[in-house]
Amino acid sequence: MRQWADDFTISDDDIEHLTGLLLERETPLSIDELAHALIAERLELEAAAERERFKDTRLYNPAQSYEVGQKVFFPTQDYLVGTVSDVRTGDNAEYGAFHVITVNFEDGSAKTFAADLTTYHKLSDMLAEDAMPRIEGSAEDIYTHSRHLIVPKLEARLRDDGDLVSVAGKWFSRDLILDVNEGHLNLAEAVLYTIEGGPMSTERIVSEIGGVSDSAPLELQIFSLNDTLNHDPRFDEVGPIDSVLWYLRSFEPPEVLNTPNVLKYNEIEYDPSLLTTEQVALEAEIDDEWSGEIETVAEGKEVTLLLNYPHWRAGTLPLNSKMRSIFPTARRTQRIAVKLIDGQDGETYSGWVVRPDRYVFGLETFYRKHKLPIGAFINVRREDGGILVDFRAHRPRTEWVRVLTPKANLVTFEEQRRAVGAEYDDLLILWGDEPNVADGAYNGKRPLSQALRTVAGDLTRVSPQGTIHAKTLYSTVNVLRRATPGAVFAALNSDPEFQYVGNHYWRFGA
Repeated sequence: MRQWADDFTISDDDIEHLTGLLLERETPLSIDELAHALIAERLELEAAAERERFKDTRLYNPAQSYEVGQKVFFPTQDYLVGTVSDVRTGDNAEYGAFHVITVNFEDGSAKTFAADLTTYHKLSDMLAEDAMPRIEGSAEDIYTHSRHLIVPKLEARLRDDGDLVSVAGKWFSRDLILDVNEGHLNLAEAVLYTIEGGPMSTERIVSEIGGVSDSAPLELQIFSLNDTLNHDPRFDEVGPIDSVLWYLRSFEPPEVLNTPNVLKYNEIEYDPSLLTTEQVALEAEIDDEWSGEIETVAEGKEVTLLLNYPHWRAGTLPLNSKMRSIFPTARRTQRIAVKLIDGQDGETYSGWVVRPDRYVFGLETFYRKHKLPIGAFINVRREDGGILVDFRAHRPRTEWVRVLTPKANLVTFEEQRRAVGAEYDDLLILWGDEPNVADGAYNGKRPLSQALRTVAGDLTRVSPQGTIHAKTLYSTVNVLRRATPGAVFAALNSDPEFQYVGNHYWRFGA
């Protein structure tokens, strides 16, 4: 593969070429299409330079005659090109009558070669058309091999240059974007209003409003409308990575535009070196979306996760390391509209992926309808029609579980009997009779040490052995404030009120 592909730099001529290409086609292009076009242009320039270099140049063949002033190229010497500066008679009885030519090369050196040779030489069989240098590798080959090097550099240069604008993954000249006026925007708003805010593709909006130009290509109309809608606060782009969909912000759920308080994570600083190897593994098993980067095996179309209190309360799912392979996470937009499907009865819900705050909204009805406990196993699977959300159901049976019980502005954990119809993690389970049962106790800025001691005192009271598992402490602390497993484990390790008794169990106040 060519060296310039690995050491790719973007010149002003490259930008000018791409701008001209966009103007010629009158069609926005993706960064990959532009990169491919630029590689093809480099190859064409390389081929043109080769053609110019070998123009009026003869292949060196020892059996042929040459004159002073003729240009000659030598395939066996890396295609060196030189000019014949002298022709003289050769003197070697072994070869019979022949001539010797002197060739001056571009680097200033000079060499002599035989000509008019009558005896056989292997170079005498070489034909000019077979000896000409060939451009190796297609644009597609170079693109495939070096895309990871070329595309980021090209994208950065295009953004710095400013003459081209990017909208929804496409690029076009800023000067030639169509004028989309207030009338077009009002019509777009009205169209979305008729379907309760959206979502709707740009192409359909263009069609519904009668277009934004009588003569421009449809793709340019779509690009121009996308650009204008992006700058109007009434509209929100909510499509996944491979499509552009629009929604009216005024119709979006408040929990999508503003993160629910119980999901807001106020970072807790701690020293990760305090965690043992076993605690690091336990944190990876829990897979809280606010834990540090966790290395996970690439997931397939289905994942299983544990429902914690913040997401049970907010009617959401965590966008953790596993879930990122299930839900679309386009980086150009903050919110993505998805369809959620109830795996038990097929009911569908409007869902929203809120990428910056790492949650998927739209499952409150699902949780309440099926009376799911905190700590339930939730299965999530990607299907053609949307995202299927399910749980491991069984006939409801009465069991002893930890029940959230309000007490003034606090909450206690009482062991009570409840009918549970879903499989759950024994160490994480909590039961809430009402969604707002613990709202009065929640404080997102409560000191973690205070929250940890509060729940530990309550849990010790209902624990026959007087010990508490680290996962249980993580689950219950999150009823009072948002905290990651790592922060909870680090606090346990550094608080003298907690004594480790093995296998992730702790004793409080010993």
